Amino acid sequence: MSHGARVIRTGVSSGGPAAPPAAAAASSAGSDAELMDGAYFRSCAGMLKVAQMISLLVGFISVNNSTWTDYSAYSYFQIVTMCDLVMILFFYIIHIFRIYRKLTCVSWPLAEFLHYLIGTILLLIASIVAASKSYNLTGLVAGATFGFLATILCVLSIWSSYKVSCITQSTSKYY
Repeated sequence: MSHGARVIRTGVSSGGPAAPPAAAAASSAGSDAELMDGAYFRSCAGMLKVAQMISLLVGFISVNNSTWTDYSAYSYFQIVTMCDLVMILFFYIIHIFRIYRKLTCVSWPLAEFLHYLIGTILLLIASIVAASKSYNLTGLVAGATFGFLATILCVLSIWSSYKVSCITQSTSKYY
């Protein structure tokens, strides 16, 4: 079962004489030598991850600095927001430093998709619980609101990663 043609990049052209090793290394080092991917900062996926991290951090700080009425509900909210924030930061660093090119044994699109799927469900549950237990305390309401905002942003990431990984593969089979 083939998923399309694969391109194998080599330093030697099949149509002409072999290039000297230094020239082949210099041509491939131009794209791989950069430590950071500056284009990812300005990409839609990169900005979406930053918005998710900011909304999760604001939600965490809002809940942390308010008076609690139900310890278990808000500690669950804090744990979910911090775990989600750390994982989003982890995948952000993976993309910024192009670590996915070095660690090819991991299916990064699938790992990120599963993270967003599970994290979004847990974040939605935590935000619903936090909103239901807020009792009109402004800090808790703000935390739950930012939790819902982060949930919406995570759903957008799920949709974009699904669209890129699944729809692109299914349409490329026929061309």
